[in-house]
Amino acid sequence: QLQASGGGLVQAGGSLRLSCAASGRDTHTSNMGWFRQAPGKEREFVATIRWRDRKTYYADSVKGRFSMSRDNDKNTAYLQMNNLKLEDTAVYYCAAGPELATYSRPYTYWGQGTQVTVSS
Repeated sequence: QLQASGGGLVQAGGSLRLSCAASGRDTHTSNMGWFRQAPGKEREFVATIRWRDRKTYYADSVKGRFSMSRDNDKNTAYLQMNNLKLEDTAVYYCAAGPELATYSRPYTYWGQGTQVTVSS
């Protein structure tokens, strides 16, 4: 249902853009989110976007550096990550669900994750 891509290795201060392509009837009207999980840590919220008006919400740790968008025609969400820091290193997961939320439980569908590694 969800296919995440775009991860990779980047130096601190660099940029990456993640994509999350959704398929399936329910996902066209689903809110979408990005979460991440670093080694030894719990999964944490990064950003979410409401499908109806594309309003976005961000974790404090990424505000001003990350930007989430969505192309409803392509049913794809994006996460533009700028000024990446070492602490952004994690596996990034996209998610979709009927409820807009900054925590993981309400999301129905999850992508497989894409690794983002930020080096010094």
